[in-house]
Amino acid sequence: MKFVGAHVSALGGIDQAVIRAHKLNATAFGLFIKNQRRWQVAPLHAKDIYQFRNACTLFGYSAEQILPHNSYLINLGHPVTEFLKKSRAAFLDEMYRCQQLGLTLLNFHPGAHLLQISVDKCLERIAESINMTLDKTQKVTAVIENTAGQGSNVGFTFEHLAKIIDGVEDKKRVGVCIDTCHAFAAGYDLRSTENCQKIFQHFHDIVGFNYLRGMHLNDAKSTFNSHIDRHHSLGEGNLGMTIFHYIMRDLRFENIPLILETINADIWGKEIAWLQAQQ
Repeated sequence: MKFVGAHVSALGGIDQAVIRAHKLNATAFGLFIKNQRRWQVAPLHAKDIYQFRNACTLFGYSAEQILPHNSYLINLGHPVTEFLKKSRAAFLDEMYRCQQLGLTLLNFHPGAHLLQISVDKCLERIAESINMTLDKTQKVTAVIENTAGQGSNVGFTFEHLAKIIDGVEDKKRVGVCIDTCHAFAAGYDLRSTENCQKIFQHFHDIVGFNYLRGMHLNDAKSTFNSHIDRHHSLGEGNLGMTIFHYIMRDLRFENIPLILETINADIWGKEIAWLQAQQ
């Protein structure tokens, strides 16, 4: 079964994200479980946890259908010790929040070397950060999102993702999320069925589909191989619709959250319905 949804707002309470997803007829959803642009926020209250869990039960969402996204501030490969520690503490807090909410996935952007350390050293630090966090939490999988490669961000090649995974000790609690816009901007040309077949075979060979825990389905305002992260609505950007037909008809993308982060929330319901109709 394909789980399809969108990254919805948790404004007004984290349970409101569940309600918004249900109103879209979504079978999956993404959300921020804390303010994504602040380092410090109040802890979750027992009432928040109860209301979120109750809404998930009421509307039939299991943990495998939910892909929370962590803070944009976190850089698990930061070259400066002070800020690396700050990022690791924030990442641990978000993993713990997932644990409290009964969630089993946490999607995150891996990090950036900021031109101060090598790519390999940055990737090693990210793996080390994941290991430290997994040691202090239970049941939640760290889900590495591929990037567009903007600035000094790492994680824009399948090889980068594989190297991070290779450094993680508990392979059962690490995975990846492939963002279609990011992949396109990073140099993976997903505009034809033939290319999709080749690229996902390459993904299988380098990373492995056993590590795929989710996807972000986005068209791209950015151009091919531009290393610029600019999302667009489905069919309105430079990526086109072929990749989305391909994903919805390929059994390897079953039973993972397929999450829209497209730019027009007003048409998410239509985009979700269109994707579901392609199966």
